Amino acid sequence: MEMDIWWYIAVAGAGLLAGFVNTVVGSGSLLTFPALLLGGMPPVVANVSNTVGLSVGNVMGVWGYRKELREVWRLAVPLLIVTVLAAIGGAFALLLLPPEGFSAVAPWLIAVGTVLVLVQPLVQPKEGAAAKEASPARTGTAVGLTALTGLYGGYFGAAQGVLIVGILGSLFSESTHTINALKNLLQTAAGFSAAAVFLLVGTIHWPVVIVLAVSSVVGALVGVRLGRLLPPWLFRAFVALVGIGSFVALLRG
Repeated sequence: MEMDIWWYIAVAGAGLLAGFVNTVVGSGSLLTFPALLLGGMPPVVANVSNTVGLSVGNVMGVWGYRKELREVWRLAVPLLIVTVLAAIGGAFALLLLPPEGFSAVAPWLIAVGTVLVLVQPLVQPKEGAAAKEASPARTGTAVGLTALTGLYGGYFGAAQGVLIVGILGSLFSESTHTINALKNLLQTAAGFSAAAVFLLVGTIHWPVVIVLAVSSVVGALVGVRLGRLLPPWLFRAFVALVGIGSFVALLRG
């Protein structure tokens, strides 16, 4: 599969932005996946290579928010487990099932997540709903809904972070930075779980993987620093804008 050098440069630029966006919000695939398609890469190969490459950059987001993760590790563990299992299922679904059905549902999943982010200040519990002291029912709801985001993340993953932020931010009273830390952990777990499946049975374009991995790491390092400077209202606005853009992009196909 021959690709022009300028196309690789464009992919690197998209990967840089994707690493930043994935760390702050979580929808970087909407930048890189279309770039790969424009180079003439088959959709499934593009999706597989995109997932494997961006997974490397996502690790930087987890490391950058490790302090916040330590504060909610009791919640993070079950969410991590269901995300890994669901993402593996989503990755196999990508390789074995026709994409039309899930692609039709994806924009509406993003729309729901975006609405949750917008109304988060109104529905977020003020007392007694911190992750470390949440009721079993609230934790169970978070686990169940997170499993669905893991399934989606293993299949495609574009704007998976919007869904995670919307769900967890509506259920728990943690700060936006703590919710963002959980988002980084879960979308990274979904990416690596899917990547493991793709490495075994998928077709991967390794030059693209290397370009995306390097560029997304650089973007993620910038995202970690800038993400901590965003006030809560600006963070929600940023998430909402990305969510709306993701919805429109996916709806148009």
